[in-house]
Amino acid sequence: MRPANEALLVIDVQNDFCPGGALAVADGDAIVPGINAAMAEFATVILTQDWHPADHASFASQHPGLDPFATTEMPYGTQVLWPDHCVQGTDGAAFHPDLDTTRADLILRKGFNRTIDSYSAFFENDRTTPTGLEGYLRTRGLDSLTLVGLATDFCVNYSAVDAARLGFRATVRQDLCRAIDLDGSLAAARTAMADAGVTLA
Repeated sequence: MRPANEALLVIDVQNDFCPGGALAVADGDAIVPGINAAMAEFATVILTQDWHPADHASFASQHPGLDPFATTEMPYGTQVLWPDHCVQGTDGAAFHPDLDTTRADLILRKGFNRTIDSYSAFFENDRTTPTGLEGYLRTRGLDSLTLVGLATDFCVNYSAVDAARLGFRATVRQDLCRAIDLDGSLAAARTAMADAGVTLA
């Protein structure tokens, strides 16, 4: 068992990010058994869950004339437009059925603000609006995080970089993540995480 100050942060292992889902990550479901096994090593397990309203501004369907994976400018910067995914209360937003959710101390939902996307477990995409996770970790004395889940180059990357920026020790188990890899985004994410001081394991 890991020391009590360490937590496992499981990012967005949801049906829509797994094969057959609206925004499927290749082999996204293949990491589930390994994540379940890793949970046994940690006293604290935290799950994040993408949780969008049906008219979320990051959905291409809300931007007539623009296709999924195009980009647009939002008040907080450039936004990739996604297929509709992880809509609140739908099966696509549910955790993968094989994921052991019984171990979760906390389930943190993000992306529920219609006007702003939220990749990171710590901040919305304006980089300033907090999710509350930092305070939860600090009040529980958790200062070391191992991150797993989907997708390596978006939500895992943003969460890991923010964790390091906030002073947490952050490790990404690359074997327990899978990437979208949109136009070289995986290589860019690995560079960003390493530059931020994240350990890539």
